[in-house]
Amino acid sequence: MKRNVQEEVAKLISEMTIEEKVAQTSQLAYTQMPKERAEEYARKGVGSFLHVLGDDAKHLQDLATSNGKKIPLIFGIDAIHGHCLKKNATVFPTQLSMACSFNTELVEQMADATAKEVAADGLHWTFSPVLCLGRDIRWGRVAETFGEDKYLAGELGSAMVRGYQGDDLSADGKILACAKHYIGYGEATGARDSYDTEVTYRKVRAEFLPPFERVVKDGCASIMTAYGAIDGIPCTANKKLMTDILKTELGFEGFVVTDWDNVRHLIRKQCVAENFEDASEIALNSGNDMMMKTEDYIEAAVRLVKEGRVDESVLDEAVRRILTAKMELGLFDNPYKRLDESVIGAAEHQQLSYELAKECVVLLKNEDVLPLKKDEKCKKIVVIGCNADSVRDMYGDWTYFTHPDPNFDAEPVRPYVTFIEGMLGLKDDFNCEIVHAKGCGILENDEAQLDEAFKLIADSDLVVYTFGDDIYQTGEAKDRADMSLTKAQGEVFDRLTKTGKPIVSVMIASKPMCVPEIVENSKAFLTAFNPGAYGGKVLAETVFGLNNPCGKLPISFPNHVGQQPCYYNYLPGWHCKKYVDMPQRPLFVFGEGLSYTKFEYSDVAFDKDSLTLSVKVKNVGERAGKEIIQVYFRDVVSSVITPVKQLIAFKKIELASGEAQEYKFTFTEKDFSLVLPDERRVMEKGELEVMVGASSDDESLIKICFVQDKTVEIK
Repeated sequence: MKRNVQEEVAKLISEMTIEEKVAQTSQLAYTQMPKERAEEYARKGVGSFLHVLGDDAKHLQDLATSNGKKIPLIFGIDAIHGHCLKKNATVFPTQLSMACSFNTELVEQMADATAKEVAADGLHWTFSPVLCLGRDIRWGRVAETFGEDKYLAGELGSAMVRGYQGDDLSADGKILACAKHYIGYGEATGARDSYDTEVTYRKVRAEFLPPFERVVKDGCASIMTAYGAIDGIPCTANKKLMTDILKTELGFEGFVVTDWDNVRHLIRKQCVAENFEDASEIALNSGNDMMMKTEDYIEAAVRLVKEGRVDESVLDEAVRRILTAKMELGLFDNPYKRLDESVIGAAEHQQLSYELAKECVVLLKNEDVLPLKKDEKCKKIVVIGCNADSVRDMYGDWTYFTHPDPNFDAEPVRPYVTFIEGMLGLKDDFNCEIVHAKGCGILENDEAQLDEAFKLIADSDLVVYTFGDDIYQTGEAKDRADMSLTKAQGEVFDRLTKTGKPIVSVMIASKPMCVPEIVENSKAFLTAFNPGAYGGKVLAETVFGLNNPCGKLPISFPNHVGQQPCYYNYLPGWHCKKYVDMPQRPLFVFGEGLSYTKFEYSDVAFDKDSLTLSVKVKNVGERAGKEIIQVYFRDVVSSVITPVKQLIAFKKIELASGEAQEYKFTFTEKDFSLVLPDERRVMEKGELEVMVGASSDDESLIKICFVQDKTVEIK
C-alpha cells in the first residue's frame, strides 16, 4: 500500500516539540566536532550530518533511530564528480571537464554511477550539481561549473539530477541532488569568492535563474544558497529569492539548505546581524529550511520560536520539507538504505569514467602534426612538464586530496592513468621511444633537473609540453589575479621554443589560462581540464589518434586576464569593441573544438510557424567522428540590450566518413525570449536571427532571419 507522505509528515510534526523541530533543521559537520558530541546530537534528533563515511554513518543512524521520534538522519557528501572523498571510489572528470562533452546521456550515467557509490557508503545526498556560471576565470571555483553558458548548465545539470534521483527516490542506489549555489555566486565582483554580486533582479532572471528553473521542473530535491550577496543582500537572508521566486513562483517543493556556516557569516563576515538570534531569525524567515554547520543556530532558534520572533508555522514548513524528502527517499522504511560496497569503484563505473573522458578532450590547434603516426618522422618523443605524471592534477578539486581535510600528499589509489603512463603504454604499438622529464614544478625550477631534461630533447623528434595549474591554485577561497603561465613553466617553454623542435602542448588545468604564447608557438594544443582517473590514457590515445577528439569548449579563453569578461554572449554597445592593446577575439571561444575529421553545414531552413530549424551536416573528412551542432539566436532590435547571441540548443551527432544527415530542432517562444525591466519574460515582436554551426564564432555560423509578428508574454 502506497503511503500518504504528506499525511504522515503532518502527523509527525504535530507530535514534535519545538526542540525536536529545530534539531531537524540543522545539519552538522561530523569532521568538525568530537565524536562524542556528534553522537549526542544524533540522539537528540539532529536532521543531518555531512562528511560522514561508511561505518560512522551507520553508527550515528543507529543512535538517531533508537531515541525520541526515531527520525532517521540524512547524510550529505560533496560527491561533485564522483564519490571522490572516498579513496577507492570512481573519479570522474570535473564538471568543467565533463561539460566539454556536451553529452547529456553520459553525464546522466555518471551521476547514476555516483549515486550508487554514495548509497553503498550509507549516504543519501550529494551537494551537486553546481549551476553557477564560470564567466570570470579568476574565480577559484570555475572548475566546479559547467562553464559560462546558462543553457548548457541547465541541460547538463538536469541530466545530473536525473542520474542522481531517477524516477523514484526510494529505489536502491538513488540519492538526493542539491543544485547550488543559489544564486549569482560565480558573478561576484572581481571574481572574489563569497563576495557581493552587483546585479539587478532582471539580470538574475535573465542569466542566472534559468538553470535552477530547469532542475526545479525536474524535481531536484534540494537547493543550496550561495555564500555571497545580490546587490548587498546576502543570499541566505534574501526572502525574495528563496521564498517569493524559488518556492512560490517556481513551485520548488524540496528544501533549501544554507552553504557552510552561512548563518554565522551573517554575523562575522557580512555584518547584517548582531548575534545568533538575529542571524537565525533572518535565515528562517527568509526561507532557509536547513542550516549547515552552525551549531549555535540550534539554541538560538528554539528561543526565537518560543519568544514569537519566528512563527512556529515557519519552522513547521521547514521541517515538513525536510521530513518529506526523508520519507520519499525511503529512510523511514529503511534508514540504512545501502547497496553492496562492491559497487564502489566498480569496473563498469571505471569504464564509464574512461568513456566520458574520451569526449572531454578538446583539440584547439593542429597544424597537421596530430595524430602522431607510426613512421620514421617521430621516433623519439620527449614529454616535458610536471603535470604529465600528477594524479591529483588529473583529478582536480573535491577528491580525497583536498576534502574534507586537505592532504595534498595523500597516497593515490589505483586505478588511474597519468598522461606519461598513457604515452608509455602506447610506445611499442607506435614503434617509438618516449621519455619524460619533469623539467620544473608549477611554481619553481630546479636548474639541474632542467638541464637534464634539455639533454633528452637534443636528439628528439617531437616535444610534448604539459603545463597547467594544481590544487594549490584552484578551489574555494583560491581566487587568482594572474591567470598567465607561472614563471617557472614559462621559462621552460621559452627555452623549448629556442630548440626549434616541434611542440605539442597539453594543458592539464582546472580552468582556462591566458597562454597566447603557448598557442602561438605550438604545432598543436589540446586540453581536457581535469579529466579524472583515465584522463592520461585518453589524452595519450588522442595524441596518437586512437581517440578522435570531439569535445568543445564550455568556456572562453581570454588572451589576458584583463580581457575579461570575454564570454561569447556579451552585450553590444562597447564604444571601442576591443582593448587597444588586445585582439578583439578571445584566444578561444565558447563551443570551439577541432576533430581529426571535418564537418560541413548546409541547407539551413527555419519555419517560423512551427519554430523549427533544419540543417544538413556532412562528414567531409576521411574518418568517422562526432560533432556538436550548436544553435544560437539574437533579438536584432529589443527593448533592453540583449546578447549578441545566445545558445538555445545543441545536439551531439556521429557520422561516418562521407555520411550526411538532416537534423531538426523545434523551439518554443520562451527560447527566443528576454526579460524586461519589470522582470516579466516576453518574446518580443520584430526581427530575430537564428544561427547554427560548429561554435559560437561568427565565422562558423550560418544565419537565417525571421520576423515575429506580436509580443508574447511567457508564463
